[in-house]
Amino acid sequence: MKKIVASVIMVASLGATAEENLWVYTKATDTRPQGSWELKLSDVSRIGKGSGYYVFHDIRPEVEYGITDRLTVGVEAMYFVHDYMVQNDALAPMSDGYGNTDRHYSADFSGYELTLKYNVLSPYKDVFGLSFALGYENRTKYRLDGADILQDSYTATVFAQKNYLQDTLTFALNWKTEYEERTSPSDTRSDGTYEEEIAFDVSAGVSYRVKPKHFVGLEFRHQSDYLSPKVDGDYDDPSLRASSFKFPRIGLGTQHQNGNYVGPTYHYAEQNWWITAGVLFQIHGDGSHHAYNTHGRNYDEHEEVHLALIYGYEF
Repeated sequence: MKKIVASVIMVASLGATAEENLWVYTKATDTRPQGSWELKLSDVSRIGKGSGYYVFHDIRPEVEYGITDRLTVGVEAMYFVHDYMVQNDALAPMSDGYGNTDRHYSADFSGYELTLKYNVLSPYKDVFGLSFALGYENRTKYRLDGADILQDSYTATVFAQKNYLQDTLTFALNWKTEYEERTSPSDTRSDGTYEEEIAFDVSAGVSYRVKPKHFVGLEFRHQSDYLSPKVDGDYDDPSLRASSFKFPRIGLGTQHQNGNYVGPTYHYAEQNWWITAGVLFQIHGDGSHHAYNTHGRNYDEHEEVHLALIYGYEF
């Protein structure tokens, strides 16, 4: 009888937590049940560049479908809203083209992303949870200033998860590796600016169910990129190592920047819908001599605060 009750509880917990976002960036290992759908809408507001005024809303509606109990496919659109007036010339590209006293505002459809996520081990039945994901992303707007770009990205992500105290306490770790190629619409690889970049996005979260439906957590995120841009076919700074992911030349270039964030999260879940909120603060950042680093923070690629609100509905 006890085994039957335990099995029922386990199945119920699987249905209630499938692919929920307990944190802002960190994802659990769960995949959608076969034949089920989920709609998500997220707004991650990235605020402050250490100078002037800067707000960037990264808005993403997403639909996920469970092909099997282990395999989930996702389609995500990107809508970028930029509102800033940056007064520091070192904070390019935000200070380029608009002047230090002019306020820039834009709201644009900015691209899309396709993902496949496969679950290998379940944190509810195995020693720990383990999943893998592959993704393709196409962007037409630059996330920093909203300028027109042509960017293709290919991603691979590892998800790990460990539960304790009858799934009341959850730990998760994600490692995302991204290869990017980026130019402006008027440029080519040999004429204009061309960037070939490898980036790492590592996040970790801990979450505790304080009472039914309510979860509080803490999240850490590290993001860094490695590249040496080309201008008119030649490296802009030959002293920097270039990243490449094209056989036979595969290598990691010079780190341009890195940013590290920590902050609290809150998650509320009903049977068919959930909501997550979080705020992450940059606690340390650095980079090469081309990056804008001050007071132990990086501001040309990173922000002071990330404020997020995510809503999900399962059907």
